[in-house]
Amino acid sequence: MQNGFARSFALAIASLLVFAVIASLVGWHRIAWFDDRIIEAVQGRESPMLTSVMKFFSFIGSTLPVVVLTVAAMIVLYVFLKHRGELLFFAGVVIGSALLNVALKMLFRRDRPTIHRLAEETGFSFPSGHSMAAFSLYGVLVFLLWKHADKALTRGLLIVLGLGITLMIGISRIYLGVHYPSDVIGGYAASLTWLALCIAFYRRRDRR
Repeated sequence: MQNGFARSFALAIASLLVFAVIASLVGWHRIAWFDDRIIEAVQGRESPMLTSVMKFFSFIGSTLPVVVLTVAAMIVLYVFLKHRGELLFFAGVVIGSALLNVALKMLFRRDRPTIHRLAEETGFSFPSGHSMAAFSLYGVLVFLLWKHADKALTRGLLIVLGLGITLMIGISRIYLGVHYPSDVIGGYAASLTWLALCIAFYRRRDRR
Protein backbone atom coordinates (compact mmCIF):
# COMPACT_ATOMS: atom_id res chain seq x y z
CA MET A 1 0.00 0.00 0.00
CA GLN A 2 2.93 2.29 0.76
CA ASN A 3 4.27 1.53 -2.71
CA GLY A 4 0.85 2.46 -4.10
CA PHE A 5 1.06 5.84 -2.39
CA ALA A 6 4.59 6.42 -3.71
CA ARG A 7 3.66 5.47 -7.28
CA SER A 8 0.56 7.66 -7.27
CA PHE A 9 2.48 10.60 -5.82
CA ALA A 10 5.29 10.18 -8.37
CA LEU A 11 2.69 10.11 -11.16
CA ALA A 12 1.20 13.33 -9.83
CA ILE A 13 4.60 15.04 -9.87
CA ALA A 14 5.35 13.81 -13.41
CA SER A 15 2.00 14.99 -14.78
CA LEU A 16 2.41 18.32 -13.00
CA LEU A 17 5.73 18.80 -14.80
CA VAL A 18 4.04 18.03 -18.12
CA PHE A 19 1.35 20.58 -17.36
CA ALA A 20 3.97 23.17 -16.35
CA VAL A 21 5.79 22.75 -19.68
CA ILE A 22 2.59 23.08 -21.71
CA ALA A 23 1.34 26.01 -19.65
CA SER A 24 4.67 27.80 -20.08
CA LEU A 25 4.60 27.33 -23.85
CA VAL A 26 1.00 28.59 -23.95
CA GLY A 27 1.89 31.59 -21.81
CA TRP A 28 4.90 32.42 -23.97
CA HIS A 29 2.93 31.87 -27.22
CA ARG A 30 5.44 29.25 -28.31
CA ILE A 31 3.12 26.33 -29.07
CA ALA A 32 1.33 27.37 -32.26
CA TRP A 33 3.57 25.09 -34.37
CA PHE A 34 2.31 22.07 -32.41
CA ASP A 35 -1.34 23.09 -32.30
CA ASP A 36 -1.48 23.89 -36.01
CA ARG A 37 -0.11 20.51 -37.06
CA ILE A 38 -2.50 18.53 -34.87
CA ILE A 39 -5.51 20.63 -35.87
CA GLU A 40 -4.67 20.15 -39.55
CA ALA A 41 -4.39 16.37 -39.09
CA VAL A 42 -7.63 16.06 -37.09
CA GLN A 43 -9.82 18.48 -39.03
CA GLY A 44 -8.42 17.22 -42.33
CA ARG A 45 -10.51 14.07 -41.85
CA GLU A 46 -13.80 15.97 -41.68
CA SER A 47 -16.91 14.22 -42.96
CA PRO A 48 -20.63 14.43 -42.08
CA MET A 49 -20.59 11.05 -40.33
CA LEU A 50 -17.43 11.84 -38.36
CA THR A 51 -18.86 15.21 -37.35
CA SER A 52 -21.90 13.45 -35.88
CA VAL A 53 -19.66 11.05 -33.96
CA MET A 54 -17.52 13.87 -32.61
CA LYS A 55 -20.58 15.88 -31.56
CA PHE A 56 -21.79 12.84 -29.62
CA PHE A 57 -18.51 12.48 -27.74
CA SER A 58 -18.39 16.20 -27.10
CA PHE A 59 -21.92 16.01 -25.67
CA ILE A 60 -21.13 13.19 -23.22
CA GLY A 61 -18.24 15.29 -21.92
CA SER A 62 -20.46 18.34 -21.38
CA THR A 63 -21.93 19.54 -18.10
CA LEU A 64 -25.32 17.78 -18.12
CA PRO A 65 -24.13 14.20 -18.80
CA VAL A 66 -21.20 14.64 -16.40
CA VAL A 67 -23.49 15.89 -13.63
CA VAL A 68 -26.03 13.10 -14.24
CA LEU A 69 -23.35 10.40 -14.18
CA THR A 70 -21.72 11.95 -11.11
CA VAL A 71 -24.99 12.06 -9.15
CA ALA A 72 -25.87 8.51 -10.21
CA ALA A 73 -22.47 7.21 -9.08
CA MET A 74 -22.78 9.03 -5.75
CA ILE A 75 -26.24 7.55 -5.14
CA VAL A 76 -24.96 4.04 -5.86
CA LEU A 77 -21.96 4.52 -3.55
CA TYR A 78 -23.99 5.97 -0.69
CA VAL A 79 -27.39 4.24 -0.88
CA PHE A 80 -26.68 0.80 -2.32
CA LEU A 81 -23.04 0.04 -1.55
CA LYS A 82 -22.71 2.05 1.70
CA HIS A 83 -19.17 3.01 0.67
CA ARG A 84 -19.15 6.43 2.31
CA GLY A 85 -15.38 6.75 2.24
CA GLU A 86 -15.38 6.09 -1.51
CA LEU A 87 -18.25 8.56 -1.91
CA LEU A 88 -16.22 11.36 -0.33
CA PHE A 89 -13.19 10.40 -2.41
CA PHE A 90 -15.27 10.36 -5.61
CA ALA A 91 -16.90 13.72 -4.87
CA GLY A 92 -13.55 15.27 -3.97
CA VAL A 93 -11.97 14.21 -7.26
CA VAL A 94 -14.83 15.38 -9.50
CA ILE A 95 -15.68 18.64 -7.71
CA GLY A 96 -12.04 19.50 -7.09
CA SER A 97 -11.23 19.02 -10.77
CA ALA A 98 -14.07 21.33 -11.80
CA LEU A 99 -12.93 24.06 -9.41
CA LEU A 100 -9.33 23.65 -10.54
CA ASN A 101 -10.40 24.07 -14.17
CA VAL A 102 -12.23 27.32 -13.39
CA ALA A 103 -9.20 28.66 -11.53
CA LEU A 104 -6.78 27.74 -14.33
CA LYS A 105 -9.00 29.24 -17.03
CA MET A 106 -9.17 32.51 -15.13
CA LEU A 107 -5.41 32.45 -14.64
CA PHE A 108 -4.46 31.89 -18.29
CA ARG A 109 -7.45 33.56 -20.03
CA ARG A 110 -6.59 32.03 -23.38
CA ASP A 111 -8.99 32.78 -26.22
CA ARG A 112 -10.53 29.89 -28.12
CA PRO A 113 -9.66 29.05 -31.76
CA THR A 114 -11.68 31.06 -34.26
CA ILE A 115 -10.90 29.23 -37.51
CA HIS A 116 -13.23 26.54 -38.89
CA ARG A 117 -15.55 25.95 -35.97
CA LEU A 118 -18.14 23.19 -36.23
CA ALA A 119 -19.67 24.06 -32.85
CA GLU A 120 -20.06 27.17 -30.75
CA GLU A 121 -18.56 27.55 -27.30
CA THR A 122 -17.97 30.41 -24.88
CA GLY A 123 -15.44 31.04 -22.14
CA PHE A 124 -11.69 30.70 -22.02
CA SER A 125 -9.84 27.88 -23.73
CA PHE A 126 -6.95 26.64 -21.56
CA PRO A 127 -7.15 24.07 -20.14
CA SER A 128 -10.07 22.22 -21.71
CA GLY A 129 -12.94 21.77 -19.26
CA HIS A 130 -14.33 18.80 -21.18
CA SER A 131 -10.94 17.06 -21.05
CA MET A 132 -10.48 17.70 -17.35
CA ALA A 133 -14.01 16.62 -16.44
CA ALA A 134 -13.77 13.46 -18.55
CA PHE A 135 -10.36 12.47 -17.22
CA SER A 136 -11.39 13.02 -13.60
CA LEU A 137 -14.83 11.41 -13.82
CA TYR A 138 -13.93 8.35 -15.87
CA GLY A 139 -10.56 8.09 -14.18
CA VAL A 140 -12.02 7.91 -10.67
CA LEU A 141 -14.78 5.53 -11.83
CA VAL A 142 -12.20 3.20 -13.38
CA PHE A 143 -10.10 3.34 -10.22
CA LEU A 144 -13.02 2.48 -7.92
CA LEU A 145 -14.30 -0.30 -10.19
CA TRP A 146 -10.74 -1.59 -10.69
CA LYS A 147 -10.39 -1.91 -6.89
CA HIS A 148 -13.34 -4.28 -6.72
CA ALA A 149 -12.57 -6.25 -9.90
CA ASP A 150 -10.92 -9.62 -9.35
CA LYS A 151 -9.94 -10.59 -12.89
CA ALA A 152 -7.07 -9.06 -14.83
CA LEU A 153 -9.18 -9.06 -18.00
CA THR A 154 -11.92 -7.02 -16.31
CA ARG A 155 -9.38 -4.52 -15.01
CA GLY A 156 -7.79 -4.24 -18.43
CA LEU A 157 -11.14 -3.65 -20.12
CA LEU A 158 -12.01 -0.96 -17.58
CA ILE A 159 -8.78 0.90 -18.31
CA VAL A 160 -9.20 0.63 -22.08
CA LEU A 161 -12.82 1.80 -21.91
CA GLY A 162 -12.03 4.74 -19.62
CA LEU A 163 -9.05 5.85 -21.69
CA GLY A 164 -10.97 5.42 -24.95
CA ILE A 165 -13.89 7.60 -23.87
CA THR A 166 -11.60 10.25 -22.40
CA LEU A 167 -9.40 10.34 -25.50
CA MET A 168 -12.38 10.62 -27.86
CA ILE A 169 -13.86 13.48 -25.86
CA GLY A 170 -10.59 15.39 -26.13
CA ILE A 171 -10.22 14.70 -29.85
CA SER A 172 -13.82 15.80 -30.44
CA ARG A 173 -13.06 19.23 -28.99
CA ILE A 174 -10.16 19.65 -31.42
CA TYR A 175 -12.19 18.35 -34.36
CA LEU A 176 -15.08 20.73 -33.62
CA GLY A 177 -12.66 23.66 -33.51
CA VAL A 178 -13.44 24.80 -29.96
CA HIS A 179 -10.09 23.88 -28.40
CA TYR A 180 -6.43 23.82 -29.29
CA PRO A 181 -4.64 20.45 -28.87
CA SER A 182 -2.54 22.04 -26.13
CA ASP A 183 -5.78 22.86 -24.27
CA VAL A 184 -6.76 19.21 -24.34
CA ILE A 185 -3.35 17.83 -23.37
CA GLY A 186 -2.99 20.49 -20.69
CA GLY A 187 -6.41 19.49 -19.36
CA TYR A 188 -5.42 15.84 -19.23
CA ALA A 189 -2.18 16.67 -17.42
CA ALA A 190 -3.88 18.96 -14.88
CA SER A 191 -6.61 16.42 -14.21
CA LEU A 192 -4.16 13.54 -13.93
CA THR A 193 -2.16 15.55 -11.39
CA TRP A 194 -5.26 16.09 -9.26
CA LEU A 195 -6.53 12.51 -9.65
CA ALA A 196 -3.16 10.97 -8.82
CA LEU A 197 -2.80 13.17 -5.72
CA CYS A 198 -6.28 12.21 -4.56
CA ILE A 199 -5.54 8.52 -5.11
CA ALA A 200 -2.23 8.81 -3.25
CA PHE A 201 -3.81 10.27 -0.13
CA TYR A 202 -6.84 8.00 -0.39
CA ARG A 203 -4.50 5.01 -0.36
CA ARG A 204 -2.60 6.40 2.63
CA ARG A 205 -5.86 6.97 4.52
CA ASP A 206 -7.09 3.49 3.53
CA ARG A 207 -3.88 1.99 4.87
CA ARG A 208 -4.41 3.64 8.23
